[in-house]
Amino acid sequence: MTFPAVHLTRRTALVATAALVGSPLARARTSHAAATAVAAGDDAPPGGLAPTLASVYAGQVDPALCLVSEKYDGVRAVWDGRVLRHRSGRAVSVPPAFVAALPAIPLDGELWLGRGRFDELSGVVRKKMPLVDEWGAVLYMVFEMPGEGGGFAERAERLAALVARSGARHLVAAPQLRGTDRVALQRRLEATIAAGGEGLMLHVASAPWSPGRSDALLKLKPHLDAEAKVVGHRGGVGKYSGQLGALDVETGDGRRFRVGSGLSDALRRDPPAAGEVITYRYRDLTPRGLPRFATYVRRYEGF
Repeated sequence: MTFPAVHLTRRTALVATAALVGSPLARARTSHAAATAVAAGDDAPPGGLAPTLASVYAGQVDPALCLVSEKYDGVRAVWDGRVLRHRSGRAVSVPPAFVAALPAIPLDGELWLGRGRFDELSGVVRKKMPLVDEWGAVLYMVFEMPGEGGGFAERAERLAALVARSGARHLVAAPQLRGTDRVALQRRLEATIAAGGEGLMLHVASAPWSPGRSDALLKLKPHLDAEAKVVGHRGGVGKYSGQLGALDVETGDGRRFRVGSGLSDALRRDPPAAGEVITYRYRDLTPRGLPRFATYVRRYEGF
């Protein structure tokens, strides 16, 4: 299925217009899932709940059947009722007061500082000894109640009531709006991007909760991104002589390619080592299934 009724701008057309089955986007989804598994895995992490993982939205679901929220550029965190954990299952180093106000039932969401502040957030969350002052501005944007019954719309309603009763300033239920049609969805995407947001998430309103990769949770962004493992370095030329010119990387399904765009001067001097996983951004896939115009985004924050 394509996105037939919407006339999209070139900047935001990629994700929404690609056909889901048998298309480069479908292969991109497979590659993305496999590459992500290199870093974090889709199975239940040791000591933690397996969160629901989003698939790419390509028009396969009527937006009127979904609740739509912003896609927060944060750090995924699952609260199991006692411990706050990264998606990998590792415990988050967090001040005790931050989790003391959380309810004793599982929650899933994103730690978030605001639009365009991911790098700052990553610095806060990575510290083995958390600093209370730095965590003061961090929000826990929750959007799911793992293991709860009913459809997503019912769980979202219960979640909003639970958050309201908690009275915790840093615990926020992600606003969910009922979708209408593809034109309205596209307009909302463009408005979110223009305001500095990353994209949108579509939750099938009637869907029960389930762990792992799901077509009931879909992400809509103006570009595609995925993860790949660094397997080598290429030397630079000209002004980058003696520094990194490009990264040789490999996806989880064994496809190798080069990432040379998006590398800062600091990164060229001190690049990710072989074996590290990076996140890259790309426009679409070539007929050979390789990402077109791959651009470095950051070291993979799977924690």
